[in-house]
Amino acid sequence: MDHKIEANYLTVEKRLFLCNMAENMLNDWEKKSEEHNKKYKQLLHRTDKNRVLKVLPEFHEEAFEKIECLQCANCCKNYSPRFKTPDVKRISKHLKMRESIFIEKYLLVDEDGDFVANKKPCPFLGTDNYCSIYEERPSDCRRFPYTNEDVFIKRKELTLKNSTFCPITYFVLEKLLEKIPH
Repeated sequence: MDHKIEANYLTVEKRLFLCNMAENMLNDWEKKSEEHNKKYKQLLHRTDKNRVLKVLPEFHEEAFEKIECLQCANCCKNYSPRFKTPDVKRISKHLKMRESIFIEKYLLVDEDGDFVANKKPCPFLGTDNYCSIYEERPSDCRRFPYTNEDVFIKRKELTLKNSTFCPITYFVLEKLLEKIPH
């Protein structure tokens, strides 16, 4: 067999294997996440931060290759990001609204004193799971689910919460459990 063809064949074979592996991992992920919560908590509390940060980008990329956010949108359906001042300014300008009108129409102040969406699902989420302000979305939305940054380790409780509704967070935690001995 030609070496190029053989290399391509192995690449395709490896991809199929990885896809099947990811599919198995994602079967009943909500249930598995709940069952593994204690393991996740131990992992996040005892693991060397630098070791985790080193592998996060790889696992983040792999998760986004295998999981389509638009098929889920749990974050937009059930939770709200914080709308920080720069977000309010940018989005209200995009919508051609005064900031005060934007706040009055779409936001409320939560128990932490942050602006959040005043209803669920997010008022900017369409029935097709697309965001109507995607290019101008809040910074929390841009960064979510934080699987490629130190927030993943620094804010352990947030990561644990995210693992209950975000398959990408679940996937990354599962990959960490596989990679880092416990």
